[in-house]
Amino acid sequence: MKTAITEMFGIEHPIIQGGMHYVGFAEMAAAVSNAGGLGIITGLTQGTPEKLANEIARCRDMTDKPFGVNLTILPTLTPPDYPGLVKAVIDGGVKVVETAGRNPVELLPPLKDAGIKVIHKCTSVRHALKAQEIGCDAVSVDGFECGGHPGEDDVPNFILLPRAADELEIPFVSSGGMADGRSLVASLALGAQGMNMGTRFIATKEAPVHDNVKQAILKATELDTRLVMRPLRNTERVLNNAAVERLLAKEKALGDAITINDILPEVAGVYPKIMQEGAMDEGAWSCGMVAGLIHDIPTCKELIERIMREAEEIIARMQAMARA
Repeated sequence: MKTAITEMFGIEHPIIQGGMHYVGFAEMAAAVSNAGGLGIITGLTQGTPEKLANEIARCRDMTDKPFGVNLTILPTLTPPDYPGLVKAVIDGGVKVVETAGRNPVELLPPLKDAGIKVIHKCTSVRHALKAQEIGCDAVSVDGFECGGHPGEDDVPNFILLPRAADELEIPFVSSGGMADGRSLVASLALGAQGMNMGTRFIATKEAPVHDNVKQAILKATELDTRLVMRPLRNTERVLNNAAVERLLAKEKALGDAITINDILPEVAGVYPKIMQEGAMDEGAWSCGMVAGLIHDIPTCKELIERIMREAEEIIARMQAMARA
Protein backbone atom coordinates (compact mmCIF):
# COMPACT_ATOMS: atom_id res chain seq x y z
CA MET A 1 0.00 0.00 0.00
CA LYS A 2 1.45 3.35 -1.07
CA THR A 3 0.50 6.61 0.63
CA ALA A 4 2.14 10.00 1.08
CA ILE A 5 3.55 8.70 4.37
CA THR A 6 5.10 5.52 2.96
CA GLU A 7 6.68 7.58 0.19
CA MET A 8 7.95 10.29 2.56
CA PHE A 9 9.57 7.88 5.01
CA GLY A 10 10.59 5.15 2.60
CA ILE A 11 8.59 2.41 4.33
CA GLU A 12 6.49 -0.45 3.01
CA HIS A 13 3.38 -0.05 5.17
CA PRO A 14 1.74 3.16 6.48
CA ILE A 15 2.19 2.15 10.12
CA ILE A 16 4.33 4.04 12.64
CA GLN A 17 5.33 2.96 16.14
CA GLY A 18 5.03 6.00 18.37
CA GLY A 19 7.83 6.96 20.72
CA MET A 20 7.03 5.55 24.17
CA HIS A 21 8.99 6.06 27.39
CA TYR A 22 10.92 2.92 28.37
CA VAL A 23 9.39 1.04 25.42
CA GLY A 24 11.05 2.68 22.41
CA PHE A 25 14.40 0.93 22.63
CA ALA A 26 16.38 -0.36 19.66
CA GLU A 27 14.73 -3.80 19.89
CA MET A 28 11.26 -2.30 19.51
CA ALA A 29 12.16 0.09 16.70
CA ALA A 30 14.06 -2.53 14.72
CA ALA A 31 11.26 -5.08 14.98
CA VAL A 32 8.70 -2.62 13.61
CA SER A 33 10.99 -1.38 10.85
CA ASN A 34 11.94 -4.91 9.82
CA ALA A 35 8.22 -5.67 9.52
CA GLY A 36 7.78 -2.81 7.05
CA GLY A 37 6.61 -0.06 9.38
CA LEU A 38 8.52 2.84 10.92
CA GLY A 39 10.07 2.03 14.28
CA ILE A 40 10.89 4.83 16.71
CA ILE A 41 13.59 5.07 19.40
CA THR A 42 12.52 7.24 22.35
CA GLY A 43 15.24 9.83 22.83
CA LEU A 44 14.44 10.96 26.37
CA THR A 45 14.50 7.38 27.65
CA GLN A 46 18.18 7.41 26.75
CA GLY A 47 18.57 10.86 28.28
CA THR A 48 22.04 11.83 27.08
CA PRO A 49 23.45 12.30 23.58
CA GLU A 50 26.04 9.59 24.21
CA LYS A 51 23.45 7.01 25.24
CA LEU A 52 21.17 7.95 22.34
CA ALA A 53 24.08 7.59 19.90
CA ASN A 54 24.75 4.11 21.27
CA GLU A 55 21.07 3.15 20.95
CA ILE A 56 20.95 4.37 17.36
CA ALA A 57 24.05 2.30 16.60
CA ARG A 58 22.44 -0.77 18.24
CA CYS A 59 19.35 -0.29 16.08
CA ARG A 60 21.53 -0.02 12.97
CA ASP A 61 22.96 -3.43 13.84
CA MET A 62 19.42 -4.87 13.97
CA THR A 63 17.87 -3.38 10.83
CA ASP A 64 18.82 -1.86 7.50
CA LYS A 65 15.34 -0.33 7.16
CA PRO A 66 14.40 3.28 8.00
CA PHE A 67 13.71 4.08 11.65
CA GLY A 68 13.20 7.30 13.57
CA VAL A 69 13.88 8.95 16.90
CA ASN A 70 11.31 10.63 19.15
CA LEU A 71 12.33 13.91 20.77
CA THR A 72 9.73 15.10 23.28
CA ILE A 73 10.13 18.70 24.39
CA LEU A 74 9.11 18.99 28.03
CA PRO A 75 8.51 22.11 30.16
CA THR A 76 11.19 21.73 32.82
CA LEU A 77 13.68 23.85 34.75
CA THR A 78 16.49 21.45 33.83
CA PRO A 79 15.93 20.52 30.17
CA PRO A 80 17.83 17.68 28.52
CA ASP A 81 20.66 18.52 26.16
CA TYR A 82 18.41 18.91 23.14
CA PRO A 83 21.16 20.26 20.82
CA GLY A 84 23.29 17.26 21.79
CA LEU A 85 20.41 14.85 21.18
CA VAL A 86 19.76 16.42 17.79
CA LYS A 87 23.46 16.06 16.92
CA ALA A 88 23.35 12.38 17.91
CA VAL A 89 20.39 11.91 15.56
CA ILE A 90 22.15 13.65 12.70
CA ASP A 91 25.48 11.91 13.26
CA GLY A 92 23.68 8.57 13.49
CA GLY A 93 22.23 9.00 10.00
CA VAL A 94 18.61 8.89 11.22
CA LYS A 95 16.26 10.27 8.57
CA VAL A 96 13.02 10.69 10.55
CA VAL A 97 12.35 12.50 13.83
CA GLU A 98 9.06 12.42 15.69
CA THR A 99 8.70 15.50 17.88
CA ALA A 100 6.15 15.87 20.66
CA GLY A 101 5.29 18.14 23.55
CA ARG A 102 6.05 21.81 23.09
CA ASN A 103 6.61 23.65 19.80
CA PRO A 104 9.69 22.08 18.12
CA VAL A 105 10.64 25.18 16.13
CA GLU A 106 14.05 25.52 17.83
CA LEU A 107 15.00 21.96 16.83
CA LEU A 108 14.00 22.26 13.20
CA PRO A 109 16.88 24.18 11.53
CA PRO A 110 19.64 21.58 12.12
CA LEU A 111 17.25 18.71 11.40
CA LYS A 112 16.03 20.26 8.15
CA ASP A 113 19.58 21.17 7.11
CA ALA A 114 20.47 17.49 7.52
CA GLY A 115 17.58 16.42 5.27
CA ILE A 116 15.67 14.82 8.15
CA LYS A 117 11.88 14.54 7.90
CA VAL A 118 10.01 15.77 10.98
CA ILE A 119 6.59 14.52 12.06
CA HIS A 120 5.09 16.39 15.03
CA LYS A 121 2.47 14.94 17.38
CA CYS A 122 -0.56 17.22 17.77
CA THR A 123 -3.79 16.93 19.75
CA SER A 124 -5.66 19.71 17.95
CA VAL A 125 -6.07 21.14 14.46
CA ARG A 126 -4.67 24.51 15.57
CA HIS A 127 -1.48 22.86 16.79
CA ALA A 128 -1.25 20.84 13.58
CA LEU A 129 -1.56 24.03 11.52
CA LYS A 130 1.21 25.61 13.59
CA ALA A 131 3.43 22.57 12.96
CA GLN A 132 2.76 22.96 9.25
CA GLU A 133 3.54 26.68 9.43
CA ILE A 134 6.94 26.21 11.10
CA GLY A 135 8.02 23.62 8.54
CA CYS A 136 7.19 20.15 9.85
CA ASP A 137 6.86 17.63 7.03
CA ALA A 138 3.93 15.72 8.54
CA VAL A 139 1.91 15.52 11.74
CA SER A 140 0.51 12.77 13.91
CA VAL A 141 -3.02 13.77 14.90
CA ASP A 142 -3.74 12.35 18.36
CA GLY A 143 -7.37 11.92 19.32
CA PHE A 144 -8.83 11.94 22.83
CA GLU A 145 -8.69 8.12 22.88
CA CYS A 146 -4.90 8.04 22.90
CA GLY A 147 -2.69 6.87 25.74
CA GLY A 148 -0.40 9.49 27.20
CA HIS A 149 -1.26 13.16 26.77
CA PRO A 150 -4.47 13.77 24.74
CA GLY A 151 -4.49 17.55 25.21
CA GLU A 152 -7.28 19.50 26.83
CA ASP A 153 -9.90 19.68 24.04
CA ASP A 154 -11.29 16.13 24.41
CA VAL A 155 -11.99 15.71 20.68
CA PRO A 156 -12.10 12.06 19.49
CA ASN A 157 -10.68 10.94 16.17
CA PHE A 158 -14.01 10.62 14.36
CA ILE A 159 -14.15 14.42 14.47
CA LEU A 160 -10.48 15.36 14.75
CA LEU A 161 -9.19 13.47 11.71
CA PRO A 162 -11.65 14.88 9.13
CA ARG A 163 -11.16 18.34 10.64
CA ALA A 164 -7.43 17.92 10.11
CA ALA A 165 -8.05 16.74 6.54
CA ASP A 166 -10.13 19.87 5.90
CA GLU A 167 -7.38 22.20 7.09
CA LEU A 168 -3.94 20.66 6.51
CA GLU A 169 -1.84 20.65 3.35
CA ILE A 170 0.89 18.35 4.71
CA PRO A 171 0.14 14.64 5.23
CA PHE A 172 -0.87 13.32 8.62
CA VAL A 173 -1.34 10.01 10.39
CA SER A 174 -3.97 9.04 12.93
CA SER A 175 -3.06 8.22 16.51
CA GLY A 176 -5.20 7.09 19.42
CA GLY A 177 -7.39 4.00 19.26
CA MET A 178 -5.42 2.36 16.44
CA ALA A 179 -5.08 -1.43 16.60
CA ASP A 180 -5.99 -3.30 13.41
CA GLY A 181 -6.99 -3.24 9.76
CA ARG A 182 -10.28 -1.55 10.62
CA SER A 183 -8.33 1.27 12.27
CA LEU A 184 -6.17 1.75 9.20
CA VAL A 185 -9.02 1.77 6.68
CA ALA A 186 -11.07 4.12 8.85
CA SER A 187 -8.07 6.45 9.18
CA LEU A 188 -7.57 6.51 5.43
CA ALA A 189 -11.26 7.17 4.87
CA LEU A 190 -11.11 10.13 7.28
CA GLY A 191 -8.19 11.70 5.47
CA ALA A 192 -5.08 10.29 7.15
CA GLN A 193 -2.22 8.77 5.16
CA GLY A 194 -1.40 6.12 7.75
CA MET A 195 -1.61 5.41 11.46
CA ASN A 196 0.54 5.60 14.57
CA MET A 197 0.21 2.87 17.20
CA GLY A 198 1.53 2.98 20.75
CA THR A 199 -0.30 0.72 23.18
CA ARG A 200 -0.86 -1.96 20.51
CA PHE A 201 2.90 -2.27 19.97
CA ILE A 202 3.55 -2.71 23.70
CA ALA A 203 1.61 -5.97 23.50
CA THR A 204 4.01 -7.62 21.07
CA LYS A 205 6.65 -10.27 21.61
CA GLU A 206 9.55 -7.94 20.81
CA ALA A 207 8.42 -5.10 23.07
CA PRO A 208 11.23 -4.82 25.68
CA VAL A 209 8.90 -4.53 28.69
CA HIS A 210 8.04 -6.87 31.56
CA ASP A 211 5.40 -9.49 30.79
CA ASN A 212 3.24 -8.05 33.59
CA VAL A 213 2.79 -4.94 31.44
CA LYS A 214 1.68 -6.96 28.42
CA GLN A 215 -0.71 -9.04 30.52
CA ALA A 216 -2.21 -5.91 32.06
CA ILE A 217 -3.03 -4.62 28.59
CA LEU A 218 -4.55 -7.97 27.58
CA LYS A 219 -6.76 -7.99 30.69
CA ALA A 220 -7.88 -4.39 30.31
CA THR A 221 -11.02 -3.23 28.54
CA GLU A 222 -11.82 0.12 26.97
CA LEU A 223 -13.24 1.13 30.37
CA ASP A 224 -10.03 0.64 32.35
CA THR A 225 -8.11 3.84 31.60
CA ARG A 226 -8.30 7.02 33.67
CA LEU A 227 -7.46 10.67 33.03
CA VAL A 228 -5.06 12.12 35.58
CA MET A 229 -3.47 15.56 36.08
CA ARG A 230 -6.48 17.34 34.58
CA PRO A 231 -6.38 20.05 37.30
CA LEU A 232 -2.78 20.76 36.25
CA ARG A 233 -3.78 21.02 32.57
CA ASN A 234 -1.32 18.25 31.80
CA THR A 235 -3.90 15.53 31.25
CA GLU A 236 -2.60 12.01 30.80
CA ARG A 237 -4.54 8.85 29.96
CA VAL A 238 -3.22 5.96 32.05
CA LEU A 239 -4.21 2.41 32.92
CA ASN A 240 -6.02 2.27 36.23
CA ASN A 241 -4.18 0.76 39.20
CA ALA A 242 -3.71 1.39 42.92
CA ALA A 243 -1.35 4.31 42.36
CA VAL A 244 -3.77 5.95 39.95
CA GLU A 245 -6.58 5.60 42.47
CA ARG A 246 -4.38 7.34 45.08
CA LEU A 247 -3.57 10.08 42.60
CA LEU A 248 -7.24 10.66 41.75
CA ALA A 249 -8.12 10.75 45.44
CA LYS A 250 -5.51 13.48 45.95
CA GLU A 251 -6.93 15.46 43.03
CA LYS A 252 -10.42 15.23 44.50
CA ALA A 253 -9.33 16.19 48.01
CA LEU A 254 -7.02 19.07 47.04
CA GLY A 255 -9.02 20.46 44.14
CA ASP A 256 -7.56 23.55 42.48
CA ALA A 257 -4.90 23.78 45.19
CA ILE A 258 -3.11 20.67 43.94
CA THR A 259 0.46 21.00 42.63
CA ILE A 260 2.75 18.62 40.83
CA ASN A 261 4.65 18.09 44.08
CA ASP A 262 1.53 16.54 45.62
CA ILE A 263 1.53 13.69 43.11
CA LEU A 264 5.25 13.11 42.58
CA PRO A 265 5.15 9.69 44.32
CA GLU A 266 2.68 8.47 41.67
CA VAL A 267 4.28 10.00 38.56
CA ALA A 268 8.00 10.71 39.08
CA GLY A 269 10.53 8.10 38.02
CA VAL A 270 8.03 5.24 37.95
CA TYR A 271 8.55 3.97 34.40
CA PRO A 272 11.68 1.85 34.98
CA LYS A 273 9.98 0.07 37.89
CA ILE A 274 6.82 -0.60 35.88
CA MET A 275 8.17 -1.33 32.41
CA GLN A 276 11.34 -3.18 33.40
CA GLU A 277 10.52 -4.70 36.80
CA GLY A 278 6.78 -5.27 36.29
CA ALA A 279 5.75 -3.47 39.49
CA MET A 280 2.32 -2.64 38.14
CA ASP A 281 1.03 -0.57 41.07
CA GLU A 282 4.18 1.55 41.38
CA GLY A 283 2.73 4.53 39.54
CA ALA A 284 0.72 5.90 36.64
CA TRP A 285 1.70 4.74 33.14
CA SER A 286 0.33 5.70 29.75
CA CYS A 287 -2.16 3.37 28.10
CA GLY A 288 -4.83 4.00 25.49
CA MET A 289 -8.48 3.00 25.42
CA VAL A 290 -7.43 0.74 22.54
CA ALA A 291 -6.52 -1.84 25.19
CA GLY A 292 -10.10 -3.03 24.74
CA LEU A 293 -9.20 -4.15 21.20
CA ILE A 294 -6.01 -6.00 22.14
CA HIS A 295 -6.40 -9.74 22.72
CA ASP A 296 -3.05 -11.31 21.86
CA ILE A 297 0.73 -10.81 21.86
CA PRO A 298 1.96 -11.40 18.30
CA THR A 299 5.33 -10.58 16.82
CA CYS A 300 5.54 -7.18 15.15
CA LYS A 301 5.74 -8.92 11.78
CA GLU A 302 2.61 -10.97 12.50
CA LEU A 303 0.77 -7.88 13.72
CA ILE A 304 1.63 -5.66 10.78
CA GLU A 305 0.98 -8.38 8.20
CA ARG A 306 -2.40 -9.07 9.82
CA ILE A 307 -3.29 -5.38 9.79
CA MET A 308 -2.45 -5.04 6.11
CA ARG A 309 -4.32 -8.24 5.22
CA GLU A 310 -7.40 -7.07 7.12
CA ALA A 311 -7.20 -3.63 5.51
CA GLU A 312 -7.00 -5.08 2.00
CA GLU A 313 -9.95 -7.38 2.69
CA ILE A 314 -12.06 -4.50 3.99
CA ILE A 315 -11.21 -2.30 1.02
CA ALA A 316 -12.06 -5.12 -1.41
CA ARG A 317 -15.38 -5.70 0.35
CA MET A 318 -16.24 -2.01 0.19
CA GLN A 319 -15.35 -1.88 -3.51
CA ALA A 320 -17.68 -4.82 -4.10
CA MET A 321 -20.43 -3.00 -2.20
CA ALA A 322 -19.91 0.11 -4.33
CA ARG A 323 -20.24 -1.93 -7.52
CA ALA A 324 -23.39 -3.72 -6.36
